[in-house]
Amino acid sequence: MGKVQIYSGICGFTTEVKTESADRQHVAIHITSNCPDVIKISKKFRDQVFDAYQEIGPCAQARSIYDTGIMRICGALPHVACPVPSGICKAVEVAAGLAIPRDAHIKVFGDDETKHEGTGSEKGA
Repeated sequence: MGKVQIYSGICGFTTEVKTESADRQHVAIHITSNCPDVIKISKKFRDQVFDAYQEIGPCAQARSIYDTGIMRICGALPHVACPVPSGICKAVEVAAGLAIPRDAHIKVFGDDETKHEGTGSEKGA
């Protein structure tokens, strides 16, 4: 099972993605959210099972990220910077054993913030 909590930022919406797989390849995705747009697309994930190997990886598999069922569904989201599609993919990755569960982060800074603490970007700059 994989579980991902996504805090989308300034919109204030939160999405939780739970994934389950009996065979570490075929993954069911369950999404709950307080975002009306994510709620709409979450209905398209119901009663579907996604092949994690086709959707996510392995990493050496060369293809467009838009050539997957997950991203085709997420393409209906009106905000291209929404982190929900990536969060869904991370949960699928974990459920299939393609990655260990570790946090991923996006830190956002305004023009007036010059010090990027904790990102490693200040080293060697």
